[in-house]
Amino acid sequence: MPLFTLRFCHRPSLRSARPVQFLAATAIVLFALSLGSCSSSKNKGEDAKHGSEQEVYQRAQNFLKNKNWQMATKTLQSMEEYYPFGTYAEQAQLELIYAYYRDEQYEQSAAAADRFIRLHPQHRDVDYAYYMRGVANFYNKSVFAAFFPTDVTKRDVGSAKEAFGYFEQLIRQYPNSPYVLDAQRRMIYLRNTLARSEINVANYYFKRGAYLAAINRGRDVVENMQGAPAVPDGLAVMAEGYHLLGMQDLADDSAKVLKFNYPDYPGLRHGEFDYTYGHERTRTWVSYVTFGLFDQAPTIKFDTSAYYQEKAYSQEAPVAPPSNN
Repeated sequence: MPLFTLRFCHRPSLRSARPVQFLAATAIVLFALSLGSCSSSKNKGEDAKHGSEQEVYQRAQNFLKNKNWQMATKTLQSMEEYYPFGTYAEQAQLELIYAYYRDEQYEQSAAAADRFIRLHPQHRDVDYAYYMRGVANFYNKSVFAAFFPTDVTKRDVGSAKEAFGYFEQLIRQYPNSPYVLDAQRRMIYLRNTLARSEINVANYYFKRGAYLAAINRGRDVVENMQGAPAVPDGLAVMAEGYHLLGMQDLADDSAKVLKFNYPDYPGLRHGEFDYTYGHERTRTWVSYVTFGLFDQAPTIKFDTSAYYQEKAYSQEAPVAPPSNN
C-alpha cells in the first residue's frame, strides 16, 4: 500500500509540472523574440544612417539617377532625420520634393515643398519649391479617379484651384524664375478646366430650375476666365438664364455680346440666338403612351468643348531641382 500510494502522488506532480514548463518555455521564446525585434529595429536605424552624410547623399544621387524613386525618397528621408543641419540638408530637401513627385506621392511632395518654403523662405532656389507645390497639386487626383477615369471638369476641382493659386503666387513673387513659362502653360490648362467645370455646374442648375445660380456661374466664366474656350458657353448660359427668368432685355444683351465676339457659335441662327439651343428632350415609354402628356421639361446643356477644341495639356515632367555643385 505505501508503494502504491507513492506512485499515485508522483504522477499528478509530473502532469501539473508540464503546463508550468510549457509556460516558462513560451515566456523565454517571447522574450528572445522581443530582443530580436528590438535588435532588428536598431539595425534598421543603423543601416539608415550608415556612413557619412556625403556617402548617404551619394547613395540618394545614385537612386535618383537610376530612377529608383522609392529608395531615393527613403534615403533622402533618412538624411532629413539624421543630418538635418548638414552640408547637403537643404539640397536633399529639394530633391525629396522631386523624388516624392516622381514616385507619384503628390500629397507628400506638396507637403515637402510647403515645409521647405516655411523653413527656407530666402533660399536661392525657393522658387523651385513654389513651382513644385503647384505641380504636385496639378497632378493630385482622387483614388477613384485613378481607377474610374472621367472628365476632369466633372470631378471636384479643389486641387486644380489650389494649383492655379500656387502657380499664380510663383509668378507674382518670382517673375524671372525659369519655372514661370511652364507654370503659365499649366495655368492656361487649369483655367480652361475650371471654366468648363463652371459650365457643367450651370447645366446642373438648369436641370434643377435654379436659373439665377446658373447665370452666376456663366458670368463668373465670362468675367474672370477670359480666353477660356468655355467663355462663349458662359454667354449662352447667361442669355438662356435671363430668358427663362423673363428678363429678356438682359438676355438679348448677352446674346449680342455672344454674336459680336463669337459669330460662329452653334447656338446662333441667322445671327440671332436660338433660345431652344442646348435643349435635350428625352422621351420615355410613358411619354409615348400618353402622347406627350407627361413629358418632362427638356434638359438644358451647353457644351461646345469639341467645337472650340479644348486641348489637353501635354503632361511633361518637371525638371529636377538645380544642383548645389
